[in-house]
Amino acid sequence: MSTTTLPPDGFNAAPKLADVLPPRKERGRIGMFIYRHPTIAVGGFMVSLFVLMAIFAPLLWTVDPTALAPARRTRPPSAQWWFGTDMLGRDVYSRVVYGARISLIVGFATAIISAVIGLTIGLISGFIRAVDAVVMRVMDGLMSIPSILLAIAMMALTRASVENVIIALVIADVPRVARLVRGVVLTLREQPYVEAAVAAGTRTPMIIWKHILPNTLAPVTVQATFFCASAMISEATLSFIGAGTPPIIPSWGNIMAEGRALWQVKPYIVFFPAIFLSITVLSVNLLGDGLRDALDPRMAKRI
Repeated sequence: MSTTTLPPDGFNAAPKLADVLPPRKERGRIGMFIYRHPTIAVGGFMVSLFVLMAIFAPLLWTVDPTALAPARRTRPPSAQWWFGTDMLGRDVYSRVVYGARISLIVGFATAIISAVIGLTIGLISGFIRAVDAVVMRVMDGLMSIPSILLAIAMMALTRASVENVIIALVIADVPRVARLVRGVVLTLREQPYVEAAVAAGTRTPMIIWKHILPNTLAPVTVQATFFCASAMISEATLSFIGAGTPPIIPSWGNIMAEGRALWQVKPYIVFFPAIFLSITVLSVNLLGDGLRDALDPRMAKRI
């Protein structure tokens, strides 16, 4: 007579696949979201990969990106040196992987800080007429200067560092966010529910917080993604011309700047960081395009 041995108390059998996966209803919602917004799915997935690469850079078979080894300089890509070595013998693969940290930090920090400051200025300027006349003229003056030239001028007045690059790019981007938010606020303040709140004696800060701010978050979020991509390109441009991050810090712009002297004979030194920068910017732009379509009610009805 055969007997069935049951696992002792406190021990469970190996989990089934159905127990690990989300419920069928949740999987259906995720699949429907991906089907309706493929650009968000693709862009978000690619951005997540680059974020994970930057966070876990020491675990991705990298070496010290600043370690000098003149004996192995300008080695071509091989099984030992995946992306080759530069003119100082540094591993290009390790420098490219670690360089993702600088681009992502500058891009995300610039987008978040610009969005917060520009949102605050735009809300106040769009709802309070006395402030609008002065603040918007200052914003118009800053917008009349090309952002890259303004960033170069700011970097010329300060020392080269990641923090100063972020500050220079924020100063260039804040007026654009403020102008966008101001236009949205000028439209919203004429809406009946806002006029009713004013007639009921609701204080201005409460009106802005409850009625104006929620309706400005969608366009600001979309705009922030494009500022993130633009900041990555601007940081690489500043570093390429020697006005960005210090040369000792591995960034995609610095790597391309150091490899341009050998471009004709060793193009891989410039090629690999340029490819990574292009894919990252493309991923952020795809995410921004998807968010724009998802957050636009008119586009949502068409899908």
